[in-house]
Amino acid sequence: MGLLSVASCSDPMEEITELILGRELSPVNLEVKNVKETTALLKWNASATASKYVVELYADDNLTSPAFTQELTNNELQLDGLTYDTRYTAKVYAKDGSNSSRDSKPSTLEFHTSAQQIFNVIEEDNIGDRSVVVSWLAGETEVSELQAFDYTSGELVATHIITDAEKAASLAKLEGLNPETKYTIKLYYNQNGVLKERGSKAFTTIIDLEGAILVRPTDDIVELINNAKDGDTFALTGGTFVVKSESSSATAGSLAVSKNITIKAVRSTRIPVINGRFELHDGSTLTLNQVIMDGTGTSGDQCFNFKGSKVGGVSVDNSEIKNYTKGVYYVNVEAKVPYIKFNNCLIHNITCDGGDMFDCRKGCIDLFSMTNSTVYASCAGRDFVRFDDASASFAGATPVVTIDHCTIDAAANASGKRLLYVRFAGTTINWTNNVTTNTTAVWSNQSKTNVPTFGNNNVYFNCAKLNVLDGAEGGKTNLFIDDRASTLDPQYTDVANGNFKYKNESVSKLKAGDPRWY
Repeated sequence: MGLLSVASCSDPMEEITELILGRELSPVNLEVKNVKETTALLKWNASATASKYVVELYADDNLTSPAFTQELTNNELQLDGLTYDTRYTAKVYAKDGSNSSRDSKPSTLEFHTSAQQIFNVIEEDNIGDRSVVVSWLAGETEVSELQAFDYTSGELVATHIITDAEKAASLAKLEGLNPETKYTIKLYYNQNGVLKERGSKAFTTIIDLEGAILVRPTDDIVELINNAKDGDTFALTGGTFVVKSESSSATAGSLAVSKNITIKAVRSTRIPVINGRFELHDGSTLTLNQVIMDGTGTSGDQCFNFKGSKVGGVSVDNSEIKNYTKGVYYVNVEAKVPYIKFNNCLIHNITCDGGDMFDCRKGCIDLFSMTNSTVYASCAGRDFVRFDDASASFAGATPVVTIDHCTIDAAANASGKRLLYVRFAGTTINWTNNVTTNTTAVWSNQSKTNVPTFGNNNVYFNCAKLNVLDGAEGGKTNLFIDDRASTLDPQYTDVANGNFKYKNESVSKLKAGDPRWY
């Protein structure tokens, strides 16, 4: 307390009005704003004592020779003419107006200019299962390499050094990727040993093509099929593939198949259209998946016409078949076809002028099946399934016809026409879980047609003759019926536009017909 008393009684200190230091204080709150590809703005707090400031800018790892130096009196500087995708170090000094030895030490910060974006949009058709083709702005030749990174982990996956030819074309292909994987691909220019990013895009590779041959609409699909090897798979990109016609009367021709081949879509979001037909010759087996078959402008013959006696089967999944004149398939040769199968298909606008819908005359089909499919606006004046009796040529054959979970509207809708004009001796018929509507057809008036196995065919709406039993064969029109079916109106949503969704909830609950309409 005595010490405090002494201090409090001492003479008061003079008021400090100026603090003189050995050097200027370094600029404070140095920051960078609006960093772009070639520009940035430096700002800091102004100093009351500094007469001016000096800004030094260093590029990448060179911290000895500044790429840029400038003196200024205000406390911000707009930087122009920078290089894209470059790490810069900025140093800002406060200058003493009378004595340079009292200049401040620098305030320092780092910033990175934005990468360029000279990539064009990556076209879907240029994305493969293990590769991608990218392009960039024409005339930009300062490009060196492509790098692909796993989108999730950021791990470098593949690198491609750009060739002179690719530079000239502004287009390059990078390989070494995995199917169904998301990547970021970057375009770089090697500037004095430092990679500068000039473009970046994200993309996802397509499904595993398993060695399939990628086909684009600009390719000659006729030549590819003609030169196919047994077991080849052709993966079609989106677009329309017009089969060249050799006839002046047709704008679309036929593909002659003599090997075991598969044709499928690259993407389920872009189903390819084949405008043409197929002719099946000896040695042929055909599998289609996610394809639209369009008969517009063809000869008028069926979509699938069997020409050889030693043919394999035809399997069509997740596809659409439309606009054929005579029918869907035609077997008018003495061929034993192991199978013809349609699953999850839309089949419509098949006129059946000159043929029946599913038509086998001289051959034998061990299995004809149509499942989970819809047939509409077709076969108005002909028979639906025709299978003539060629059993004498195929000893011991026991064909099977199966129609299951299908929606069939207005087929064979003419007097005397049949849904099952099946006369091949010994054929087993299964007609189950179907919705059949709006037809005057009968089942069959042929004594060789075996009574089908019926089950859960819950709807026969507006089918006046279909389930009327006429009795014995002599002159009669219907030899059997499905006596367990109902006649509920499914109340289709929009028949004219091919929307058969059932508005009648009672029908939906029955789980009959094509499942897509429940």
